[in-house]
Amino acid sequence: MTAHPRPANSPLRRSVRILSIAVAAGAMSLTAGCAGGAKVKDTAYVARDVESLYAAAKARLDNGQVKQAAQLFDEVERQHPYSPWARRAQLMSAFSYYAARDYTQAISSAQRFLSIHPGNKDAPYASYLIALSYYEQISDVERDQQTTALAKTALTDVMRRYPESAYAADAKLKLDLVNDHLAGKEMTVGRFYEKTGKWLAATMRFRKVVDEYQTTSHTAEALYRLTETYLALGLPEEAKKSAAVLGANYPGNEWYERAYELMQKKAAEQVS
Repeated sequence: MTAHPRPANSPLRRSVRILSIAVAAGAMSLTAGCAGGAKVKDTAYVARDVESLYAAAKARLDNGQVKQAAQLFDEVERQHPYSPWARRAQLMSAFSYYAARDYTQAISSAQRFLSIHPGNKDAPYASYLIALSYYEQISDVERDQQTTALAKTALTDVMRRYPESAYAADAKLKLDLVNDHLAGKEMTVGRFYEKTGKWLAATMRFRKVVDEYQTTSHTAEALYRLTETYLALGLPEEAKKSAAVLGANYPGNEWYERAYELMQKKAAEQVS
């Protein structure tokens, strides 16, 4: 997912803009009054005053040197843990790691912020950044979906805990995409089981799509596949129910047409 360029108006681009605005707004009050244009050596692990250190980190971020910026923001907290700058530096560090696609470190930094400042006004932002970091790691449906499940949990958490925040709507959009991805995985496994004659195992996968991911794009096919597998299992009444649900919810859909033909063929075989 992360390796491909995205159109400028994609949901992820909007997400990054949301995060960038949030970071910039929070940092502005701190950077005002410090010598933003001062030429300060930004080598990590060199002791220096907090204003210069923060300005060096911010300059790196502005120049697109995001990994170096993250390390310098970490230094702000390490060298000046009790200053007002430390809390903001934690968030800036998390965002910088996210921008560098170091999602593991971004999640760690954001979780650290939440553990220390759970009631802070920037907690929704930190939670959203965690969700985005998982979301960016979602792989194709042929591979293990553990990260996808983590993304779903994190996005749901943003919506549940911060429904009025600026991030809830985008979290909902991404959650719909995550559910579609998870449903796609179930369909892939179900088709494999069906192809190899493991009818009961296939039925369980298709049933899960219908029960848990009914709003996704895979539901119509899942209902058709249930019709097929129920017939293979010798359960014509269950097959009839699946076909009926398919017809009621997706009239005119190609999967319903195929289910209708399948049921008609089955009825003809029984008569003959």
